[in-house]
Amino acid sequence: MKLYIKYMVSLRCKMVVKEELKKMGLHFIIVDLGEIEIMEDLSLEERDQLKKALLVSGLELMDDKKAVLIDKIKNVIIEMIHYAGELPKINYSEYISKKLNYDYTYLANIFSEMKGITIQQFIIVHKVERVKELLMFEEYNLTEISYIMQYSSVAHLSNQFKKVTGMTPSTYKKLKTKNRLQIEGI
Repeated sequence: MKLYIKYMVSLRCKMVVKEELKKMGLHFIIVDLGEIEIMEDLSLEERDQLKKALLVSGLELMDDKKAVLIDKIKNVIIEMIHYAGELPKINYSEYISKKLNYDYTYLANIFSEMKGITIQQFIIVHKVERVKELLMFEEYNLTEISYIMQYSSVAHLSNQFKKVTGMTPSTYKKLKTKNRLQIEGI
């Protein structure tokens, strides 16, 4: 049985879900970002129990098909930007469409309708958060970060960074307290 979980966007979330499944005596086949597959079929009471247990950890069992699809889109983007070794060489729209087996226009329309922003805007915000993370660790200079994040130039990266954060990457780097958004909150 497949179940979909909202706000499940990190390895820590996956560990929490695995722990809750074990507590309930459920056997999982897959625990992935936003999605789990278990061997058993859940009764309404078990589903309710799992829903409540996940809610305590800030996770939400989803029922609405559109919400499930939105969450899948978000998880593909989060995985692509934050966890993949490198960004895909193909167009993001093509990548998302292939990963989810849906026409991109359909995905884009549903996403915009439900979230109030475009998929592209969502990608930009996540790329900027990833840039913040890379700046914080000081392993790479801005030129290298620009290359890693597949910006056409440092100027393009800086412009997007400033549009999203209101400051340049260099200003951000100089801040004593670096404000980063939690992935779940974006």
